[in-house]
Amino acid sequence: MKIMNLTFYKYQGTGNDFVIIDNRQSILTKNDTKLFARLCDRKFGIGADGLMLLELPENEEDDFTMVYFNADGNESSMCGNGGRCLVAFAAFMGVIKEQATFTAIDGKHKAEIKDGLVYLQMQDVSTIEEYDSHLFLDTGSPHHVAIVDNLTNYDVVNIGREIRNGAPYFEKGSNVNFVEKETNNIFAVRTYERGVEDETLSCGTGVTAVALSMHNTEQADGDEIVVKTLGGDLKVTFTKTEKGYRDVFLIGPAVQVFKGEIEC
Repeated sequence: MKIMNLTFYKYQGTGNDFVIIDNRQSILTKNDTKLFARLCDRKFGIGADGLMLLELPENEEDDFTMVYFNADGNESSMCGNGGRCLVAFAAFMGVIKEQATFTAIDGKHKAEIKDGLVYLQMQDVSTIEEYDSHLFLDTGSPHHVAIVDNLTNYDVVNIGREIRNGAPYFEKGSNVNFVEKETNNIFAVRTYERGVEDETLSCGTGVTAVALSMHNTEQADGDEIVVKTLGGDLKVTFTKTEKGYRDVFLIGPAVQVFKGEIEC
């Protein structure tokens, strides 16, 4: 078996951390799930919530393509913090300057780097399902959103795992967000992420889901909502229309932690 030294970069966005690999020369195949899982392993690999490949654009108007894998090595749905980190990486590599257009698994995204923050346009959301105990919506990834009391001491891992694997989600699963209101347009959230199968310090699509859910249920009245995660604060802006939410932006920092090489 051929062994190679693989160059990687480690990024984090409000504590949501990722291994990023420049795959524009197709040095890795996208079906090597065991390798991706090993690289994300915090004991035997680099350690990360997920792994991303920066690939050549498939469309003329794009700057690059985003391919995202969960920590379990499987290709996954959209990751908002990952998208912000990949935009920052693309700028670091000289692929873009301040603005980007790219395609991810959920479709096309636009982004801008401004004042040290990455503004990532998320997909429009037309449907938010409301139930007695929670809300459900898809912001590029599926999200269960529940309002709770005493979030600091809430058993996110065990209750989140039970919801993620239970009805109606079962094997496909859903990310699970537990929310507590602080003020009118400021909320705290803790998230159990499928694919990581644990609580993460932050989840970008989850933060987006929380902001839209809180506005849709009139828990918030502004079009700019701050969501506090364990890893830091993120901001979500949007425009409400009769058809739902458009011009949805996830805004926050994306930081390179280190560059390295690993044998694989």
